[in-house]
Amino acid sequence: MRKLKFFLLGLIPGLVIVFFILNKKGASCSGYLPNSRVIAETLSKEFTYSPDFQAEMKILKIDEKFLKDSILTKGNIDFERSEAQKKPCPAYTLNYPKNNPRFEIIFEKCAEQSHFQSLQKIR
Repeated sequence: MRKLKFFLLGLIPGLVIVFFILNKKGASCSGYLPNSRVIAETLSKEFTYSPDFQAEMKILKIDEKFLKDSILTKGNIDFERSEAQKKPCPAYTLNYPKNNPRFEIIFEKCAEQSHFQSLQKIR
């Protein structure tokens, strides 16, 4: 029992200190999940759009800022319907929002650019 008290006496303050240090630096562990990694890599590349994608963006009144800030960052990659192992450019299907999706986007993530192929309104 005495060892447990000493252990907790060091563990609890240590966790609090680590939490505050990491929180101030803005660090998070969410960037290690596959969904977050694909989205972060996609956002870091140059965007190109197919003519169909551009036409749907105009019809649905979606601009590039909304695409980057909301749809991609808050979307969910459907790995079952994606071709993540496709060479040279993996193809992904993204649903936005995660719960009750309204939009579906199909895009390829190449070495230098992200090419958006289709945009569909589900509902």
